[in-house]
Amino acid sequence: MNHYDVVIVGAGISGVSAAVHLQKMCPDKTFKILEARDAVGGTWDLFRYPGIRSDSDMHTLGFAFKPWTEAKSIADGPNILKYVNETTDEFGLRNKIQLGSKVKKAEWSSEDQNWLLTIEKSDGGGEQMTCGFISMCGGYYNYEEPHDPGFEMDAYEGQILHPQFWPEDLDYAGKKVVVIGSGATAMTLVPNMADRGAHVTMVQRSPTYVVSRPDQDKIANTLRKWLPDSWAYAMTRFKNTQLQGYFYRRTRVAPGWVKKKLLDGVRAAIGEELTEKHFTPSYNPWDQRLCLIPNGDLYRAINRGDVEVRTEQIDSFVKEGLKLQNGEVLPADIIVTATGLKLIVLSGVEFSVDGEVVDPAQSFSYKGMMYSGVPNMSQTFGYINASWTLRADLTSEYVCRLLNYMDEIGMTSVTPTLRDEDQGMEVRPWIDDFPAGYMTRSMHLFPKQGEGPWRNTQDFAADKKMVRKQPIADSALVFAKASVAKKEVEQELAATGS
Repeated sequence: MNHYDVVIVGAGISGVSAAVHLQKMCPDKTFKILEARDAVGGTWDLFRYPGIRSDSDMHTLGFAFKPWTEAKSIADGPNILKYVNETTDEFGLRNKIQLGSKVKKAEWSSEDQNWLLTIEKSDGGGEQMTCGFISMCGGYYNYEEPHDPGFEMDAYEGQILHPQFWPEDLDYAGKKVVVIGSGATAMTLVPNMADRGAHVTMVQRSPTYVVSRPDQDKIANTLRKWLPDSWAYAMTRFKNTQLQGYFYRRTRVAPGWVKKKLLDGVRAAIGEELTEKHFTPSYNPWDQRLCLIPNGDLYRAINRGDVEVRTEQIDSFVKEGLKLQNGEVLPADIIVTATGLKLIVLSGVEFSVDGEVVDPAQSFSYKGMMYSGVPNMSQTFGYINASWTLRADLTSEYVCRLLNYMDEIGMTSVTPTLRDEDQGMEVRPWIDDFPAGYMTRSMHLFPKQGEGPWRNTQDFAADKKMVRKQPIADSALVFAKASVAKKEVEQELAATGS
């Protein structure tokens, strides 16, 4: 049975970040990346719908250790996938990745001080391996099953699609398309399908805040003309994280002012009537996620007449299309259900510790990266108010520091453990004060957060100080090592060749 010091689950942005940091900071550690799918790239290989792109700038969604050098900072999916694959090859990770390998179970043994992993292969086979530490980097949503809003669709005679399973050969030019949803996916699909010849109607239950920004960062592109790529990238990354943090804080302390600024931008693009009817949410900015549209592409499509917006509840699917509660029927050749993601905890892996199955919902988040009562396991979960990779890189750094500290003190396991002083602390959801539907539907499945080290701050500046400045040693961390007797037996068996 193969054994590795670290197994990384997932070969997307998070997994590649974890692997590169291990190579740099823990060069003596052996590791393997297990990827359930048959390709590297995670999200950026999975999604293939028209216009797939990031709504975060690539100077913060990119890795801290590899400059983004393309002119566009709001990049499309294929270019992001290319970047992830370039990083994989540049750092020699390809032979560390085992594709088509889905981890089904992870069983911790305190006696053996390691994890036993049960792996399901895409070719129908299976495998087991052991590791000392497991780094969960598989993202936070279910690749196999999107959110089902419960529509009864049988009466409709056209084609129904979900963006997560987009057919590559779909021809929609000249067709009437109804897109249900107003999140980031819908905001991407709608103008792109319209640009390629479709007439699109976007149906939303309620408005979403929409922000238009240029897809190129002029400052970043200017800096690269005069400075080395690494310097220009670092400066742009710092600039953008500061601006993101400032903007988010303003939404917390001056939501009315931020709301006015956002809506003024929409009014300037499409006028007062459409803004009030379809783009003025009932909640404050960043109570739910904002949607970014590059270069005002959605507004241009609306002004051309290629896109219409309906803010209305859905009554039913009918033979010819979609019926709204106001009685209007929207004829459609294609209906796209961009109705959101279904979240999944720990990639659906069944964890157990010394024979006891782990229920994540009964645990507490340790610094947003580990679970109480679960040894030698970290999870990468990005920010809801900033780019995912900012948190992924910090998590990778922290895990490497933790592994090195354990080597220094001669310990083989670490378990976040609730202390006496933690009893009775205020208990809050894993993600607090963010009532977006895709989050609230699944928060009961995630660990809780509390006070002190049991917080999941969603604060990049605070997390950066915690990861890079604070000592690893913490009264909430319990370290252990394999028994001396067990080691002596293993050494004797090895010496005799048994």
